[in-house]
Amino acid sequence: MILSTMTRSLPSLLPRLERSLRGLGTRIRQARLRRAYTAATVSQRAGVSRATLLRVERGDAAVALGIYARVLQALGLDADLERLAADDVLGRKLQDAGLGERARAPRRRRSAAPP
Repeated sequence: MILSTMTRSLPSLLPRLERSLRGLGTRIRQARLRRAYTAATVSQRAGVSRATLLRVERGDAAVALGIYARVLQALGLDADLERLAADDVLGRKLQDAGLGERARAPRRRRSAAPP
């Protein structure tokens, strides 16, 4: 039996999101440098390889969110995760728009015996 390797294809991110991730990676790197931590120290504390930490610091979209969380935890910035998607303005507007009274047809009464 021959096994073929499947390439993993991810959908493209919007340029705005790519810039946001790169900015996050830059801020994570700056936080590490401000604390005078080496990449080896942070990667060990986060339980990831040094190469993965460098991908995080570049804002690589293929790195799992959990790894970003572990790196933030290693830097003492994990409380910042609470602010992600905290204010869902659009979602609340959509919810409020659909909060009117629902009009339903009255329930039909079932007769005990068929005619």
